[in-house]
Amino acid sequence: MNAVLVSLLVNFATLLILGAVLYAAPSPLLNPKAVPFGVRVPPDKADSPEVGEQRRRYRALLAPIAVVITLASLVLGAVLNSAVVGAVAALLLCAAAGALWLSAHRALARAKEQGNWYEHVRQGAVMDTSLRTDPVRLPWLWVVPSLVVLAATAAAGAFAYPDLPATMSLPERTTNGTAYRDVTTTFWSAFSLVFVQLGVTVTVLGTVAAVLRARPDLDVSRPRTSVAQHRRYLALTARALLGVGALLNLMLLGLSGMMWGDSRSGTVLSLVVGVPLLVAVVGSLLVVLRAAPSGGRTMIGATPGAEAEENTGLVARDDDRHWRAAGTMYVNSDDPAILVPKRVGMGWTVNVANPRFLIGSGVVLVLGLAATVVSLTVGFG
Repeated sequence: MNAVLVSLLVNFATLLILGAVLYAAPSPLLNPKAVPFGVRVPPDKADSPEVGEQRRRYRALLAPIAVVITLASLVLGAVLNSAVVGAVAALLLCAAAGALWLSAHRALARAKEQGNWYEHVRQGAVMDTSLRTDPVRLPWLWVVPSLVVLAATAAAGAFAYPDLPATMSLPERTTNGTAYRDVTTTFWSAFSLVFVQLGVTVTVLGTVAAVLRARPDLDVSRPRTSVAQHRRYLALTARALLGVGALLNLMLLGLSGMMWGDSRSGTVLSLVVGVPLLVAVVGSLLVVLRAAPSGGRTMIGATPGAEAEENTGLVARDDDRHWRAAGTMYVNSDDPAILVPKRVGMGWTVNVANPRFLIGSGVVLVLGLAATVVSLTVGFG
């Protein structure tokens, strides 16, 4: 199988998966049911004709667009023999889905305003202090696989380092596929991916710690039940993130082995990169199937009939004024939370108006610029 055919198959598979995810995006399985297209609505309006119409319109227009973009990508990719075609096609598909999403968002916002959907409902909020006094603990046992792979990579590198050649080959993505670049063998280049592993491990640990302390999205109509479900959801999410971190470290172990052994096999590279990523994607999908966002289908661990037993009669407050970009960006300087539940997709997003987030982002930006200046200065010196 030649490189052109492999590239075409990879592009086709990528666009197929991306198209399927974007097509399913409005589903309550992937988004809170009470926030269709990023618009907060009362629970009794979540299945209203207006919402159903926008979902049907979004999918009816996206499906033919996805087919046309995919076919055009295959044809142009074969003619031009360039990997850039697949990337451009993916960006075009995302842009088309974003435009359709924005159109649906605006239509539902108008329908909610014109119909006064919140006029006859009791709005409220709920919090649970036990999530602070007795938080879900970080599952340290799930950190062990990442540390073991990291240690194994460092040990293998220490064993191979004395016998490494003067130069090593590093794979890199180019417009024509994968190419290899020769670099001088030094301690830093030989162990570069080990340092990346360390960065991945620390980043995943920090992310899990932040998620466990993030503000929960509790159901005001059944607070006790939703708190119990949220705890189970946090535990599952933490284990999933740490598992993905271990898989990334495993992929970096394979890439390090290829670099130290001067292997340029496309098949080996595909296995080293593809298998861990495939397992990570499948694992993430299983998490999605087991635990839907709050307000969607029943979450993991829910007790049948619990919702009927506990009902406060309240609905979540209409907070659309704090959300921008069709429900994808949260902007509220009065909210002390840095991480808040997403409206679009699962997980959390940042409060971009939070002073602590702005200060932290500024520090990271300054450090990044300083590191770039130092590296350029050393390089030219």
